[in-house]
Amino acid sequence: MQTESETPKRQPAVTAEARDGNGPRKRRSRTTAVTSESTLRTETITLNLGPQHPSTHGVLHVRLELDGEVIKRAEPWIGYLHRGFEKLAERGWSKAIPLTDRLDYVAGWSNELGYVLAVEKLLGVEVPERARIIRVMLAEFIRITSHHIWYGTYGLDMGALTPILYAFREREQIYDMFEELSGARMMYNFLRFGGLYKDLPPGWAEKASDFIEKFPAAVDEYEGMLTENEIFRRRTIGIGALAPAEAIEFGVTGPVLRATGLKWDLRKEIPYSGYETYDFDIPTGTSGDCYDRYKVRIAEMRQSARIIKQCLERLEPGPVLTDDPRVAPPRRETAAQSLETLIQHFHHVTHGIEVPAGEAYHRVEGPRGELGFYVVSDGGPNPVRVKCRPPSFSNLQFLDEMSRGCLIADLIAIIGSLDTVLGEIDR
Repeated sequence: MQTESETPKRQPAVTAEARDGNGPRKRRSRTTAVTSESTLRTETITLNLGPQHPSTHGVLHVRLELDGEVIKRAEPWIGYLHRGFEKLAERGWSKAIPLTDRLDYVAGWSNELGYVLAVEKLLGVEVPERARIIRVMLAEFIRITSHHIWYGTYGLDMGALTPILYAFREREQIYDMFEELSGARMMYNFLRFGGLYKDLPPGWAEKASDFIEKFPAAVDEYEGMLTENEIFRRRTIGIGALAPAEAIEFGVTGPVLRATGLKWDLRKEIPYSGYETYDFDIPTGTSGDCYDRYKVRIAEMRQSARIIKQCLERLEPGPVLTDDPRVAPPRRETAAQSLETLIQHFHHVTHGIEVPAGEAYHRVEGPRGELGFYVVSDGGPNPVRVKCRPPSFSNLQFLDEMSRGCLIADLIAIIGSLDTVLGEIDR
């Protein structure tokens, strides 16, 4: 019979202080320590989360080692969505453009832009100013729609049904504009080496301008549902915190990196497509937890709207595709008048463009972070090598470290806050 002095005493669980905005928060652990391991023996269990589970946001398989509900280890298993993109891309320079849409399938414009810019480095072609402006505008529109999907599904993960209804309201309007422009809502195949497939349809810019004028009020509604919601705050503040040094060590980029307080954005640090001429801010957090990632993405939607508004103000009539014969096919009206031009058009379509020998790497700031493409050419019509550097792959690597000591319910919040897309991870 144990006396009171012999009874093992439990120490209180480690909790997080309420958010006060005065400084960074510490990573929260929900484990309860015991004075002596010998007084209480427990067995860990292994649990498979996914790959068919709605909270993994795709075919992600997480192998969990649990002590009760406390996570001891969370090992992501990937590869279920591998389709051989990098090998398929070797079939032709232009044939790879529609394949990039299927990497991060909710951010197709960013994928196309990164690949096209890498090949344009080897080609050395000049992109018309109007095409550059439209490219930036489409990249920011897709950033907004990507954050729409994240915001809505993250609300579902946290038990809130209403946010996704509001987010998809604006998302549908943008997708309607994408469909009017390219004929597709998601898989666009619209960007070309040296410009765009075609110009904006009549009235498209006016629709975009009308949307941007009303959009800030919609973002206010998004924030009103979650920012001060007590349940949402309790489930995200102090959960999955990431330190700046850890983020750099694991190659984390995008909103997950900026939530730690590091102000790194390729549009500012290594600008491309004329981003250095636009006026916008880079939102950052302080603690790198799930709540800060939410705040950063909400603020990014506002900044993207600022950029789009500037794009619309800069639009001037002009060509949207270079006249360089190496990449631009002859115009249809001239192809029917000259046999030589017709032969040139036939060769361009059947043989494909030839890219000068060499190698190039270009990276863009996608909705999830740094998206890079490395291309190698031997001077022929087919790439020797196409390598994609997706942001989701690096961001997911830290899942184990962020999840240790948390509960299973916290893991759902952490996975959702990373906003990974398995299409670009597995490729």
